[in-house]
Amino acid sequence: MTLRAATAADFGFIRSLTSRPDYAPFITDEDEAGLAAYLADPTESLLIWESGDGTTGFALYCGIGQPSGAVELRRIALDQAGAGRGAAFFDALLDHAFRDLEAQRLWLDASGENTRAMKVYERAGCVREGIQRAHWWRPALGRAVDLHLFGMLRSEWQALRA
Repeated sequence: MTLRAATAADFGFIRSLTSRPDYAPFITDEDEAGLAAYLADPTESLLIWESGDGTTGFALYCGIGQPSGAVELRRIALDQAGAGRGAAFFDALLDHAFRDLEAQRLWLDASGENTRAMKVYERAGCVREGIQRAHWWRPALGRAVDLHLFGMLRSEWQALRA
């Protein structure tokens, strides 16, 4: 499994995930112009995860290069949720953030409805740092959901990899 920088040729794959009805409660779908803006911004990194079977997922980091060293992992999606690849994908994303992006802190959020993702984050060593109650409006659900905030410090990642 490898991570590589996304290109405009990957937008169809990314949109095929973000527009899925089963993902609508958990992830925001952006048009090609929005995705292209991520490619043009040096503080953001849109990545594709590939396996021997082809393209299997994508992720988006934001806030790269801030003086605090905090990096947001804003979007994560796999082509097949529940197929047993989530932990490996997330571990690769953690390693990329701390090793390649030189993050001092990684943070992310998850819909309170997405218990599968939250389990992956906690098993990987992320700390649930808070909950913003009824914070994130989800059109697919017709209501706002809780947003759970997670984080990991570089020292915590290093301890896990020692």
